[in-house]
Amino acid sequence: MILGIGSDLASIERITAVLDRHGARFRDRVFTVQEQAMADDRPRAVAATYAKRWAAKEACSKALGTGLRMGIAWRDMAVSNLGTGQPVMRLTGWAAERLRAMTPPGHEAVIHVTLTDDHPWAQAFVVIEARAFGVEQSRAGRA
Repeated sequence: MILGIGSDLASIERITAVLDRHGARFRDRVFTVQEQAMADDRPRAVAATYAKRWAAKEACSKALGTGLRMGIAWRDMAVSNLGTGQPVMRLTGWAAERLRAMTPPGHEAVIHVTLTDDHPWAQAFVVIEARAFGVEQSRAGRA
């Protein structure tokens, strides 16, 4: 069952301006060390990398049903990538507590995230699914 859906659109140019104006103070307040390392590893797409992750955090907070209020910190939501490149969202702190509270008994929460950018825009969608324990991830092809 779907517990929450969120989307966000971020301006890469706006993120560039914030990075230029506030630098490390902004990066350290919003992004984890791992997210910063990922952006640093993409020298031609630093601002786009940050903009996608900004959008993902906004989208995740919406999917949690809170927006960025009620104690959620930016760094409580972190985007990383699997070896395949697929983005994944990891929650800590109050965001993880909120996720546990909204997950029905007998279920596990699964966060799906997708990111894209096409200058000057970055976009993210987040879907939070409650999956019953023991249910296979994919039922595709079953009649």
